[in-house]
Amino acid sequence: MAEYSTIARPYAEGVFELAKDAGNMPRWSEMLEYAAAVARDPSMNALLGSPRVPREQVADLFIEICGDNLDEQGRNLIRLLAENRRLMLLPQIAEQYNDLRAKEEATLHVKLVAAHAVSDEVRSKLVDAIGRKLNRKVTLSTETDASLIGGAVIRAGDMVIDGSVRGRLTRLAASLSR
Repeated sequence: MAEYSTIARPYAEGVFELAKDAGNMPRWSEMLEYAAAVARDPSMNALLGSPRVPREQVADLFIEICGDNLDEQGRNLIRLLAENRRLMLLPQIAEQYNDLRAKEEATLHVKLVAAHAVSDEVRSKLVDAIGRKLNRKVTLSTETDASLIGGAVIRAGDMVIDGSVRGRLTRLAASLSR
């Protein structure tokens, strides 16, 4: 949701600056990912949106669930978000923080979804080619999806390259229906 992204941006930028200054960007990524997973839980999500539960109680419960996965600064962020009824923004905050971190570190996560298993040689060539093209260090995750029929879909940030048979058929059907 665009509105959530807009509201989450100042929090993500603030956390990023704090993490960058302290030199602990990886730790903040871990904390935010864990907290975002807790916020995504359906039962927790219902609690986060409830006006009947006091904000301090929500913060305390959230911090207790996260346990040792949060340091003192992470717990302070949870308290701040709870006080402003913004805990449901944690997934967007984590995503935006990781985008800022990737830009700072000149890294890019690429997701390759292929119809069939991809060899290590193909993975290596893809990482090299994208890294050279975008001038970034690339990490690659792969997934198989037989519904693609053949080919693959590559997602790198905002860029999507659909070279799947299913994608080609969809585009062909769309052009024929015009």
